[in-house]
Amino acid sequence: MGRLNMKEWISQTIQRKETIAIPIMTHPGIEFIGKTVHDAVTNGQVHYEAIKALCGKYPAAAATVIMDLTVEAEAFGAEIIFPENEVPSVSGRLLADEAAIEKLEIPALNKGRIPEYLKANMLTARNITDRPVFAGCIGPYSLAGRLYDMSEIMMLIYINPDAANTLLRKCSDFITRYCMALKATGVNGVIMAEPAAGLLSNEDCLQYSSLFVKEIIEKVQDDHFAVVLHNCGNTGNCTQAMVYTGAAAYHFGNKIKMEEALKEVPTDALAMGNLDPVSLFKMAGPETMKEATLQLLEATRAYPNFVLSSGCDIPPHTSSVNIDAFYTALEKFNKTQV
Repeated sequence: MGRLNMKEWISQTIQRKETIAIPIMTHPGIEFIGKTVHDAVTNGQVHYEAIKALCGKYPAAAATVIMDLTVEAEAFGAEIIFPENEVPSVSGRLLADEAAIEKLEIPALNKGRIPEYLKANMLTARNITDRPVFAGCIGPYSLAGRLYDMSEIMMLIYINPDAANTLLRKCSDFITRYCMALKATGVNGVIMAEPAAGLLSNEDCLQYSSLFVKEIIEKVQDDHFAVVLHNCGNTGNCTQAMVYTGAAAYHFGNKIKMEEALKEVPTDALAMGNLDPVSLFKMAGPETMKEATLQLLEATRAYPNFVLSSGCDIPPHTSSVNIDAFYTALEKFNKTQV
């Protein structure tokens, strides 16, 4: 959408009577164009075509790229498993010990699949101009966990906080550079996924995630580029730490009560969420999907900064009937808003 002023767009979203929807959704688009997940996560052109197909079919208020939390880890040298029709995953542990953290080099932006993701974002930003486009990236603590092992990083922050901070600094520096490159493609913002930080207390989340995220946001967020901080691990334990970062929007998973989260989000920032992507979007029937959507909309009616969304990335093989039910419920609810 070119030089869309995202501050104004957020303000207008809050002021409008109708609730908008931005589900985190790309996989149904991959299926619409007859490609595999493997095709989309390794080829920027296919990735873009999947997003374009979705934009043609559903009235999402913004386009989102794939939430793939292996791209940055792969750039650092982590081994990735690529199933044909499921999301990729990190295999094993790249950093065996604290000494490996010291030796770890921050990769250039031509490593792994980074160029294909930049291509997907550039094509999407260039061709989808009727709504904002959000890129995706991982958060620093979640990336550190993927490189050092999730259980091990949770111990490291207590046993050797200096080593943990060294790793987090390297992760953070890389994510900053990646976000700058994403911004240069012309997208309107980035959804930063930091789910692992949701496993921490508010204090630890602040110390080992939010301080770094805040730094990144201060460098990349401006009137034309909005950061959406996603933390689907948060059950309510670290909403304050999330808000400390100063993101333009916050995206919550289905483990939290959305109306409770909304109480802690500033009224000039968007709060997005949080219908279960698996038990509702993928597994439920359309009536259950519609009912759950309406219940969430009713529960959040008093908050004009609420944006209807899935709690996380909508998985492969999700029925289009359920996606239709989601939008039907929103349309029905919005008729009562006018």
